[in-house]
Amino acid sequence: MMRAAYSFVAGMVLALGLATGTPGMAQEERSTAPYAYRQLDDPAKEEQAQDLMETLRCLQCQGQSIADSDAPIAGSMRSLVRERIAAGEEPEAIRSWLIERYGDYVSYAPRITGLTWPLFAVPAVLVLLAFLLLRRRFGAKADEGGEA
Repeated sequence: MMRAAYSFVAGMVLALGLATGTPGMAQEERSTAPYAYRQLDDPAKEEQAQDLMETLRCLQCQGQSIADSDAPIAGSMRSLVRERIAAGEEPEAIRSWLIERYGDYVSYAPRITGLTWPLFAVPAVLVLLAFLLLRRRFGAKADEGGEA
């Protein structure tokens, strides 16, 4: 009987600790990047940072830009972008560094490289092939209809 009461109390303490500890941990995690939720003082530099952040994909959310995401990694990336912009680094240099670090997936504007060019060329070739096949098919029908 005593053991059951002890287990119940221990479970309640654990549940209470988890319920009250989680928001505190989220606040701590949220504040680790100084510019995650704070804009730069210079409006021109903040605009540059904002434009760049809207073109970078959140690695955790995957469907949102780092400007729109509340994920901790997006906050860290926003802070990093703002810090580098404030230091005078060009947005394209920051984008290149992030792509080098996280891969092409981080950018909404993919680069054409030796490995990615087929992704851009194959759809164009398929559209051209479909156009030629349809032209040949319907061109032949038009010629037959015109003779009769």
